[in-house]
Amino acid sequence: MAHAPQSVRIPTMQVVEKSNEGLSRVIAVTIPVAELNEKLEARVKEVAPQVKLKGFRPGKVPVAHVKKTFGREFMGEIINAELNETSQKALDEAKIRPAAPAEMKLTSDMDKVIAGQEDLAYEMSLEIMPDFEPVDPKTLKLERPTYEASDADLDEALTELAGQAKTYEDKKGKTVKAAEGDQLTIDFLGKLDGEPFEGGAAEDADLVIGSGRFIPGFEEQLTGAKVGEEKTIEVTFPENYQAAHLAGKKATFDIKVKAIKAEAESKIDDDFATRIGLESLDKLKELLKSNLDQQYAGAARFKLKRALLDQLDEAHDFPLPPKMVDAEFDGIWQQVEADKTAGRLPEEDAAKSDEDLKAEYRKIAERRVRLGLVLAEIGRANNVQVTDQELNAAILQEARNYPGQEQAVLNFYRQNPNAAAQMRAPIYEEKVVDLIVGVADVTDKPITKEELLKEDEDEG
Repeated sequence: MAHAPQSVRIPTMQVVEKSNEGLSRVIAVTIPVAELNEKLEARVKEVAPQVKLKGFRPGKVPVAHVKKTFGREFMGEIINAELNETSQKALDEAKIRPAAPAEMKLTSDMDKVIAGQEDLAYEMSLEIMPDFEPVDPKTLKLERPTYEASDADLDEALTELAGQAKTYEDKKGKTVKAAEGDQLTIDFLGKLDGEPFEGGAAEDADLVIGSGRFIPGFEEQLTGAKVGEEKTIEVTFPENYQAAHLAGKKATFDIKVKAIKAEAESKIDDDFATRIGLESLDKLKELLKSNLDQQYAGAARFKLKRALLDQLDEAHDFPLPPKMVDAEFDGIWQQVEADKTAGRLPEEDAAKSDEDLKAEYRKIAERRVRLGLVLAEIGRANNVQVTDQELNAAILQEARNYPGQEQAVLNFYRQNPNAAAQMRAPIYEEKVVDLIVGVADVTDKPITKEELLKEDEDEG
């Protein structure tokens, strides 16, 4: 009497937590060799009909021969697939939310695994997300700073715009001398130790005395110059000058003054508006008023968000994944080093030791990581999502910053998921902030323009 074929149950993978210290975990995963061999047999049978080998008719290569020829290659592919698939399954089974990708280490003899003689075993070392209960956004009390642009603000903006769009006209008279605020057209040739240096010469260059566009001492020495005059001046390049080979060096400049112009009287009227591309002065005022409203709204939003982040930071105290903090700190410190090299470091920071600076910036890194985790958890609890439409709009906006290279920028983000994720992160953060502000107890607080535009220290 024939018996029905018996199905053989393949043992499932085993997941064991080997280490549990703080937020660090070591997870051991074992995939039975029987499961690997079963998948190998299935793969061999699947491809055997398509295999072509010398000495065999197409599709007639014995399964055993296919396995002997391609078995190691197939098993290698199966192992890679198992590592990718089971690692996430193991984390799900252990109910672990990793803070960053795990570090994997194979612990079995891979030659024996590939030969189908030993289980596939590996360990994952990782840091997990801290377990904490985020504050209920509805319990937060916030003050939203408010300020409305005044007529005086509009007049100030008009005056500033007129200053930026100023025109110049030739000074009249035979004994005209250059004075503060005048525009000079000059030829100059710079020299170090009597020899011209690269980038130190120009013809028909315009400069305004007192504008500070040239290195210190250059413009001041042209005060009192006359048209047609030739003179040599001596200056010292700043210690933090961007061209390192010139920084701190003394140089001479041979200068010929070719023209001297004074600032022309500029009336703020319809003609002025037309000159800068607007239909009328009223249209210009409308545009400036809109720009001021946007500027003040952005500043108010920044201060409201800063106050919110301060409250969230104070309301939460939980262990942080060390590697997340390290990564954040490394990014901050890299920027500090770049600023230091370029001479952009604030004076108060430049006076501190690296040890003190690192301690301060590590606290900033910890704050940023903590706030990022809190905002992410609040967003997750409230199902906040960044839509593809929102992400694409942000990428398009970024592409517009590179005229002529828009398509290359778009392709970059399409081909680099990590870059797209970095673009998605600030959108997500702003949506969570909007969510919190929408349900928190928010009261408007009128403030002065000076208070609104006062810069706060950047603490993340």
